[in-house]
Amino acid sequence: MPPADLGRGTAAAALGGVRRPGPYERPGGSGRYGGRSNRLDRSQTCPFLLRVFHKIGNHHSLEAFAVRGKEPVDDELQVYTWPDVTLRELADLVKDVAPEARTPTARLHFRLIYPDKSGKNVMTELGEVTTGKRGPDDFKPLSSTSKFQTGDLLDLAIYP
Repeated sequence: MPPADLGRGTAAAALGGVRRPGPYERPGGSGRYGGRSNRLDRSQTCPFLLRVFHKIGNHHSLEAFAVRGKEPVDDELQVYTWPDVTLRELADLVKDVAPEARTPTARLHFRLIYPDKSGKNVMTELGEVTTGKRGPDDFKPLSSTSKFQTGDLLDLAIYP
């Protein structure tokens, strides 16, 4: 018998010690953000730091990321997440800190920044999420691109 969740107090007691699944987890592996059968077990996997640089109305230039340690930190959002994070999950996290991203018509356009074989940074398109409606890139996991590795950066343009 699993131990009761002591942090839930009366909610856990009302359910007879059974913990209800949250919005990111559902019985059978089909959560709010897609029902991938090869879903990563987030309770058993350590998250990593993902650095997201957001800008209103446009992307940052590639030159802003040319020197490691000289990134535009005023626009930086540090997120601890898992490799299977979707663009919709990232958009929901950005909405918590950027009021411009909360409008129903806001579009969030993601780009991946990573070093190529020579060490020079390269930008590649990841996808776009519209806050008010579902789209084809919503459930695209960050790890779906073969170029993504831990330590890469994300550039995010927010079009309110």
